[in-house]
Amino acid sequence: MLNRPTPSPARYLRTHEAAQILGLSPRTLEKYRCHGTGPTFRKLGGRVVYLIDDLDVWAAAGACKSTSDPNYDAARAAGHDPR
Repeated sequence: MLNRPTPSPARYLRTHEAAQILGLSPRTLEKYRCHGTGPTFRKLGGRVVYLIDDLDVWAAAGACKSTSDPNYDAARAAGHDPR
């Protein structure tokens, strides 16, 4: 039998915690949520929560190497302002 480490439970963050990690204001994250341009979120007990992995995926989707990168305009349109 393999001795596998027990996976840690998912860590959920509230809006203000997620915004702090992303370097955004909570209000900006709320706007992105309403427009559908922000990271994936969940509702638990009527509260909005984010998984850290979802924040990482969303932030990585906005990665650009330069302003001439084809992804640059798409990232800005989706709420990722690389500036």
